[in-house]
Amino acid sequence: MGSLAQHKLPVIDFTKKNLDPGSSSWLSTRQAVVGAMEEYGCFIALYDKVSLELHEAIFRASEDLFDLPTETKLLNTCHKPAPGYVGQNPRFPLYESLGIDDATSIDGVQKFTTLMWPNGNDSFCESAFSYSKLVAELDQMVMRMVSETYGVEKSYETLLGSTSYLLRLIKYREPQENETNLGIVPHTDKSFMSILQQHQVKGLEIKTKDGRWMEIDPFPSSFIIMAGEAFMAWTNGRIEAPHHRVIMPGNAERYSVGLFTFIWDLLIQVPEELVDVEHPLQFKPFDHHKFHQFHTTEEGMRSKCAIKSYCGV
Repeated sequence: MGSLAQHKLPVIDFTKKNLDPGSSSWLSTRQAVVGAMEEYGCFIALYDKVSLELHEAIFRASEDLFDLPTETKLLNTCHKPAPGYVGQNPRFPLYESLGIDDATSIDGVQKFTTLMWPNGNDSFCESAFSYSKLVAELDQMVMRMVSETYGVEKSYETLLGSTSYLLRLIKYREPQENETNLGIVPHTDKSFMSILQQHQVKGLEIKTKDGRWMEIDPFPSSFIIMAGEAFMAWTNGRIEAPHHRVIMPGNAERYSVGLFTFIWDLLIQVPEELVDVEHPLQFKPFDHHKFHQFHTTEEGMRSKCAIKSYCGV
């Protein structure tokens, strides 16, 4: 399984009151963000715009959702390549999740809510929408910091216009006797960016560049910001998508929530500012939609790094 690493993931404070672009605290935070992303592909953000009340509300809503009958949950299908309901998979039997497409629009969240609760569920709808909007603000702040550092603000602004957010509510049931405690197999995300939050029960582990696993403890107001493979390609390999997995710690159910960024309807290409003699072009322009479809093929699943197999130079 590989040993657990002693060093910790960097923790970066986004709760500072004067975190305005251009301010000294913005610049020092920006430097820490890019340093962490280049070293680990991820970091922990302390972010209090998601209040403790909203934190508790989204996880209460998540429990209500997973209590629904399986035939109701199976109605959750996505028209985009990112799947809707995932569960009952023999490769990872403990894992179950549902996806809310277009989660930063009230229409997207309402559509999902009505599908699950035909008579309506206002508190679920409000919690999921508010949570997605606030976490998307964190995503955009981080992306602004990265794009400023690399001098590619214009390229990012173009991507932002085609950005869509998928909110994924995730549950791991406790392993039965003689059952694996592997919640989800080691993988990298195929998103542009992912922001994960755990609730009470730990289990998330992230692999360092030297091949060891770091255990990430859950605490409220902490979010794991993680590069996906599409982001890795856009930065011309400067930031790599980290491998991560979930190992269930024993006899408790585990809930987590992830907001995943996808760029639809636009070719993602490496900004010319990120190509030079030291950094030759590593990735051809690609369609995020088609890349996502490729990674579910046999070739995509077999490859060591799907994005390199798909559009590597």
